[in-house]
Amino acid sequence: MTRLSHNQTGSTPARRGLGALAPHRPTVAQLIEFGAREFERAHLVYGHGTDNAIDEAAALVFHVLDLRHENAAHEYVRRPPSADVQRVLAAFAARVEQRVPAAYLMGRMWFAGLEFVVDPRVIVPRSPFAELIDARFAPWVEPSRVRRVLDIGTGSGCIAIACALRFPDAQVDAIDVSAAALEVAATNTARHDVQARVALHRGDVFEPVADAVYDVIVSNPPYVSDAEMAELPQEYHHEPDLALRAGADGLDVVRRILAGARRHLAPHGALFVEVGDSEDRVRTAWPRLPFTWLDFAHGGGGIFLLSRAELDTHHATFSHTD
Repeated sequence: MTRLSHNQTGSTPARRGLGALAPHRPTVAQLIEFGAREFERAHLVYGHGTDNAIDEAAALVFHVLDLRHENAAHEYVRRPPSADVQRVLAAFAARVEQRVPAAYLMGRMWFAGLEFVVDPRVIVPRSPFAELIDARFAPWVEPSRVRRVLDIGTGSGCIAIACALRFPDAQVDAIDVSAAALEVAATNTARHDVQARVALHRGDVFEPVADAVYDVIVSNPPYVSDAEMAELPQEYHHEPDLALRAGADGLDVVRRILAGARRHLAPHGALFVEVGDSEDRVRTAWPRLPFTWLDFAHGGGGIFLLSRAELDTHHATFSHTD
């Protein structure tokens, strides 16, 4: 299990006086409550795996102390040794002072029920794509027909790997422009033993896959505009700029995906692209495209679907960029 490194923790607790502020000989539950109070006082921003202070604090405490969530009731009443308490306080201080997302402090995050190694070379997995993958893209795709999947902008490899595990007979190509991100993805493909079915490629959008054709193309590409990047909370600036920023309107990469997708989709194939808060800009940029905007039972949104047939019918809409 990944531990906090010295440069992530340092002597920050002493500078902030967290040792003096923390309860004496706290239980795990008291440590979590203390961390949550500190996080709320610091006005931290969430969205990298948790959405509130108590869950964020609990994730860090359980990670640092190597506790089991399924045994939580028993763990809450434990009183960790003083040295372990100090390590927890160091994690809290790094989260508060440096605004480092908890996922990077832990070196891991969960997606689609799977654990992935993450660090600042990749964005933290948090996409509603997990729900789509769990459903094997039904009813939008006939799962039994899926033999080839393409993941554009794979980052940590979480989407590609989850697809490979949900479609055990499929081959998955995963593309990213970042060599550093692909190093993380390679670690995760080995961790989940799917190296034989997930091929990692470095390049831009469809460039590395020539004339290959896929049953499903998925992408969680960069979609943040330049103006939005300047306003993002500090937590998001720990993530690679390359994985977030996509030009003046945030749609540079989406344009290239739309321009090339029909060439790489099977006749029955479908394209799924996450654009998050850029949804309104996408609607405005391509008002004639018949996007299906997907709903999710567990929250999230901003993912559109286009079939190969729809792309064929409307290809003139974006053929000037093809």
